[in-house]
Amino acid sequence: MKQSLFCDQSSRMLLWWLLLTSSSSNALQPTGINVQPIPQQQQQEYSRRSFAMATASMVTLSLFPSANAQAMVINPKTGIALPEKEEIEQSIPVDWTDVENPFQSSSNRQFGRLDGSPDSMFYQAPRFVEHVDEPAVKTMTSYISQQAIPAAAAKVGDDDVRVLDLCSSWTSHIDLDAVGGRKPKRISGLGMNDKELAGNPVLDDWVVKDLNEDPKLPYEDNSFDVVLCQLSIDYLTKPLQVLQEASRVMRPGGTIHILFSNRLFLSKAIALWTGADDIDHAYTVGCYLHFCGGGFQNIQAKDLSIRKGKDRLIASDPLYVVTATKG
Repeated sequence: MKQSLFCDQSSRMLLWWLLLTSSSSNALQPTGINVQPIPQQQQQEYSRRSFAMATASMVTLSLFPSANAQAMVINPKTGIALPEKEEIEQSIPVDWTDVENPFQSSSNRQFGRLDGSPDSMFYQAPRFVEHVDEPAVKTMTSYISQQAIPAAAAKVGDDDVRVLDLCSSWTSHIDLDAVGGRKPKRISGLGMNDKELAGNPVLDDWVVKDLNEDPKLPYEDNSFDVVLCQLSIDYLTKPLQVLQEASRVMRPGGTIHILFSNRLFLSKAIALWTGADDIDHAYTVGCYLHFCGGGFQNIQAKDLSIRKGKDRLIASDPLYVVTATKG
């Protein structure tokens, strides 16, 4: 089942190419497509730079600066390219002064998707499943419960932490025992399926809303200390507007944590995401935060993936986070 829902990187790159070179984002249907992975010996040819040259008419991959490291490792079992240790951390510019806004004059097609139908149809049926493997789920839960929320509590006090879980579902990956047994004052969820949200045990309130239709968040200004977006940033067709709204509802000094992996629903992920590797993904999210107009500062990326062996290779589904603070 997992293989039928998610696509590996090589297949995503090929489909992304077809999407961008088609005359319409609806030219390909998400069902009945039999795409063979690119042979492993050819995958090295599809680096970010060579792929950008192949699609020179599109501005999408001009996002990625040539200064980005290229030390990707091909997993011999899956053929998927994964970053080496510390590659994700190095993907975010230390100084944004000379970084041009890649979204200012770019085509909307970079936010196009294979399945252009309303998301309300896709998410109509609840999915009470995790979208990454168990080790990645545990890592995500640990990060949110032992780092993200406690860091906010240290600023505002244990009894005054307010959390917003954007693109939420049946779990927010918040372990109340891990946060000292003290539940944040408020945990709000915004998602696409009422049954999933109703089944989330930590939410105090929740709302069903399609941010791809309307990125306006239904919350007052300066309402939250922590904003989470877990495994969903790749599905947002208006990410700059959503993150600008996230900043609006955050308190000054609040933090946003955008977690992502390389697992996705191919038909609903945007073209900008599906044709890139994980280092590019981290850089893209950093650009979202910097150029959204939300006043985010201290943008950083961190590789949370479990690594094993002397070569410290990723041993489960990869997991990354890009964070920022509202100035």
